[in-house]
Amino acid sequence: MRYIRTNSLKRLFSIKRRSFDGDTPIPPEAYNTKGFDGSDPVAASLHRPSWRCYSFEEILEATGGFSSDNLVGKGGYAEVYRGRLGGEEIAVKRLSKASTDERKVKEFLTEIGTIGHVHHPNVLSLLGCCIDNGLYIIFRFSSRGSLASLLHGEDSPTIDWKTRHKVAVGTARGLHYLHKGCQRRIIHRDIKSSNILLTSDFDPLISDFGLAKWLPWQWSHHSIAPIEGTFGHLAPEYFMHGIVDEKTDVFALGVLLLEIISGKKPVDGSHQSLHAWAKPILSKGEMEKLVDPRLGGDYDMGQLRRLAFAASLCIRPSSTWRPSMSEVLEVMETEKLEEGRWDMPKEEKEVEEEEFWGFEELECDYDDDDDTSFSASPMDSISTG
Repeated sequence: MRYIRTNSLKRLFSIKRRSFDGDTPIPPEAYNTKGFDGSDPVAASLHRPSWRCYSFEEILEATGGFSSDNLVGKGGYAEVYRGRLGGEEIAVKRLSKASTDERKVKEFLTEIGTIGHVHHPNVLSLLGCCIDNGLYIIFRFSSRGSLASLLHGEDSPTIDWKTRHKVAVGTARGLHYLHKGCQRRIIHRDIKSSNILLTSDFDPLISDFGLAKWLPWQWSHHSIAPIEGTFGHLAPEYFMHGIVDEKTDVFALGVLLLEIISGKKPVDGSHQSLHAWAKPILSKGEMEKLVDPRLGGDYDMGQLRRLAFAASLCIRPSSTWRPSMSEVLEVMETEKLEEGRWDMPKEEKEVEEEEFWGFEELECDYDDDDDTSFSASPMDSISTG
């Protein structure tokens, strides 16, 4: 399986090189367009990818032979090294040689195939990749690291409110692009603070597209098994039934907004989710109680109200009553909030409570260790608890 994938990738990249070197247009079949409808109206606005294929010798030299001194991140199946290439600081993500899980190889290839087609100031851009002597993805280096490391790192200074608001709005814009402005509709499936990288100017960049899914324009959703993601960020319809669409990401963004406002982790030491903690506070309109005490009261009340209200809409259990990303941005950026337009009828609230009555308890049953990422089947999720 790995051999087939790698050789398919080599054929794709060889077509790409020939097409960009000459005047011959890139044939549609050269791209990973699973689920892509050629008649799609956005197809006409395709950006010409600017990334390239690097040789193994180039990235080996750039990272100092993958020196341990340049290792800046390590996960279950990949390592990230800092390097310098052509006068530019880069990050090289390498599939771990110890990884024999074909699913992880697939995720790695999915990430290359997805980010190779995105182009937005708030989405991490691909500089290139390498498929010799392993699998490697090359990005620009994000000097500030991840949002999670700044919010929760023991030695990290408190992030001021202005920066938090900038990160929140920028992330929402990036997600809106993936859903509405990208060449092909992309569902990220793993929006969380550790996947939001920050530039030197604290501009947020959505990263890690290993779980991303193309969603064809004519489809309303995907039905996915196994369910993969991170505890505390999973929308009920995804966690319980494996249903994925844009609203799956909207729910995760709501959790992220609460994390930015409060400085709390998505799941605390007692296994309570952040959205479960915040809901009663939001329902009472006591927004100030959400705010990270480390800010010492130094925040903009209008911005807080807009971010908190947006979060309250995003984390609604029923996806039908969650906003789209266009609507989320409208709430976050419009000076005058029209909260009344989002009121749910009483009978709808009752139906929602009945349908998802055990979701938060069910979610906590799975969170039994320090690793909040997981994979499970929908039937397992429903029957456990």
